[in-house]
Amino acid sequence: MAKPPQRRNPPRRAVSGVLFLDKPVGISSNNALQKARWLLNAAKGGHTGTLDPMASGLLPLTFGEATKFSQTLLDADKAYDATVLLGVTTTTADAEGEVLARCPVDASDEAIEAAVARLRGDIEQVPPMYSALKHHGKALYEYAREGVEIPREPRRVTIHSLECLGREGDSLQIRVACSKGTYVRTLASDLGAMLGCGAHLTALRRTRIGPFDLAGTVTLGDFEAMEAEARDACLAPVEALLAHLPTCGLDAEQARAFTHGQSAQGVGGDAGSLFRVYEGERFLGVGSADGQAKLVPIRLMATGNQ
Repeated sequence: MAKPPQRRNPPRRAVSGVLFLDKPVGISSNNALQKARWLLNAAKGGHTGTLDPMASGLLPLTFGEATKFSQTLLDADKAYDATVLLGVTTTTADAEGEVLARCPVDASDEAIEAAVARLRGDIEQVPPMYSALKHHGKALYEYAREGVEIPREPRRVTIHSLECLGREGDSLQIRVACSKGTYVRTLASDLGAMLGCGAHLTALRRTRIGPFDLAGTVTLGDFEAMEAEARDACLAPVEALLAHLPTCGLDAEQARAFTHGQSAQGVGGDAGSLFRVYEGERFLGVGSADGQAKLVPIRLMATGNQ
């Protein structure tokens, strides 16, 4: 008896661009990426900073050549709106963990504001055990699930702003703008420790990464409901990730050298200055001025994408 023909998935497309996704609660960043990648039928994809499943908000997804420039947003400052419940501590410092202790809350609004003020500026945080940081090649959360505690060194982060927007009983609404590497659930835990009652994070929404906010984002549901052409139209160009850099235009000869990994001659700029580099309207990549009228290629678009 003849075997039925096997269904073959269509070949993946070489899609390049950035999708500014409003990630929903309940799925991991990687699952959101894989869903969007499947909808685009994109050959290559990545994201620019993980959001936990319980968190929602801005998650820029990069496809194709855009993955080369993801580090820009990984290093960027971020902003969040969060809900903190006083009086309850958990194993993970958020609502996904098991309750460790419950304590009565006897904290005035003035005491809360004083504690919040102490968490502003340059502070040190001990990364949580339930995190993706690696120890001997293994994620800390894997050790935590095995009941193993790994000593962690405090890390310096910067809390640019932190404010309590409101209070309803023992629940606080906070807004934070911070440097990369900041754990908002650790902020919640530290705030509870300062108030002597403990606390954990019950909701988190990322509202900004670098120059990008929730304006212009698309939800997974809306993205899935679109026709294929409309999905492609949602993608911002690769160089959108580099909007903070000044531009530098090259002529044909300079561009030829630059795209072959050689310095472009006759280009000014202070040593170490980074530029978005173009030949006409064609984006070539990122270059660094050497201070001696040369532009050195740092990261290039693939030839087939130019």
